[in-house]
Amino acid sequence: MDPIKFQSRPSSRSTALFSRNPRQSRPTPYVFAISIVTSLALLGFSYIFLFSSAESTKFGIIIDGGSTGTRIHVFRYRVDRSKNLVFDFKEGSDSLKVNPGLSAYGEQPEAVSDSLGELLEFGRKKVPKEQWGETEIRLMATAGLRLLDVELQDKILEECRKVLRVSGFKFHDEWASVITGSDEGVYAWIVANYALGTLGGNPLDTTGIIELGGASAQVTFVSSEFMPSKFSRSIKFGNFTYNLYSHSFLHFGLDVAHESLRETLIKGDFSPAADSHKEMYIDPCTPKGYLPQSSNLSLGFVAEKSKYSSELQARGNFSECRSAALRLLHKGKEKCSNYHCYLGSVFMPKLQGNFLATENFFYTSKFFRLRQRAFLSDLMMAGQHFCGEDWSKLKKKHQSLDEEELLRYCFSSAYIVALLHDSLGIALDDERISFANQVENIPLDWALGAFILQSTAKLDGQETDWITTIFSGESPTLFSIVAISAILMFVAWSISKWRKPQLKTVYDLEKGRYIVSRIGRS
Repeated sequence: MDPIKFQSRPSSRSTALFSRNPRQSRPTPYVFAISIVTSLALLGFSYIFLFSSAESTKFGIIIDGGSTGTRIHVFRYRVDRSKNLVFDFKEGSDSLKVNPGLSAYGEQPEAVSDSLGELLEFGRKKVPKEQWGETEIRLMATAGLRLLDVELQDKILEECRKVLRVSGFKFHDEWASVITGSDEGVYAWIVANYALGTLGGNPLDTTGIIELGGASAQVTFVSSEFMPSKFSRSIKFGNFTYNLYSHSFLHFGLDVAHESLRETLIKGDFSPAADSHKEMYIDPCTPKGYLPQSSNLSLGFVAEKSKYSSELQARGNFSECRSAALRLLHKGKEKCSNYHCYLGSVFMPKLQGNFLATENFFYTSKFFRLRQRAFLSDLMMAGQHFCGEDWSKLKKKHQSLDEEELLRYCFSSAYIVALLHDSLGIALDDERISFANQVENIPLDWALGAFILQSTAKLDGQETDWITTIFSGESPTLFSIVAISAILMFVAWSISKWRKPQLKTVYDLEKGRYIVSRIGRS
């Protein structure tokens, strides 16, 4: 018998007697596919954890505790991937006002719960129930409570806090407070520049705010001049810090100023025209033909102290009304201890930049049908015509307005010119003043400005860098991603092991060649 001869095989093949086929150890296309799917899944989960929740609609609530009523504002917003607040104004913010104001509960503070209860019920209907616990609610009281003594303020605020603690919304006791007039001005400035797109940009490109309310006037703008700390406010937004002048001029609001003028006239501070029986006092801010006895022009406490019978004779004259208004605005100016005192004895730097004139500035310009960027000269001409018109003709022309509302437009037009031109130095043909109460579809409401500032400050206090956020010890994001990654990798490895065949290579002596066979899995 011939000796058995082994066929010559490459050394690599002979090694296969004791190991798997080397070619089977190389990655297969299926393994590559599993790796790609795993990576994509990991990226998808990362996106969900990092970004999807930030894009969902969120809510915030501000309760404006005003002097005449209390209003709740429910704001919708979201936070985009760049950590910027994006407000939903397509449907607008929701609000509801109830009367009277918080200050009316001075004698019975506990009764404030009924007033707030109605507002909170409105808020619960506007915010999905699952988001109540994460929706912040803040109460900011204004002029009404500021006029009360501190002890009474605290009692009313504490009753408000009791109600807000159990409202279902997110609330801390310090979120119910009385804000200053300066705060109102700053908040109004914020919402105006947010609406104009200048908030977060160069301070020199921002727009100032001049508000003419009923009881006070607010002036807020960026100033490069040195300011006493009492009038200076520093606001940081984005990469810029804004040095603002902000002050609230109490008693300079339109309604209070008009009442002050009436009182001044009744006291006889203006030159009277005497007749043989009694003194006649001229009212230059009321159109001729108006009968003063048909209106409650006289103030009760003044009439009681008067030793003579007084009567106001309506003789509308824009120039004289403007002079009377200027006297009111400059009252106490002799006490000015600063270089700049444009209104009364209060410091104010020179106006810089463009301005939005809001509230009663806007309502007066709207009544006279002036365009948004009308000159003060346009308002002056309209006021001259209105003041000089006979009252009977004005009533016939404006039948939809009641007498008290119609009566004030002679005074308001003259007062605005005296305030903006004669006091603040804005030229009659100056184009940097616009009369507005909203920009596009965004209302210039200080409550929205307060919400923007507080929400931004809250975001700034959090980590804005997503990598830092992931590795923050307070965030569950890192743990979640690591856990999901481990699970996905284990599943991919298991699948690849299960799908990858186990092979055995042996040499068949009879056939004289190597045989590769699959080994079954147990």
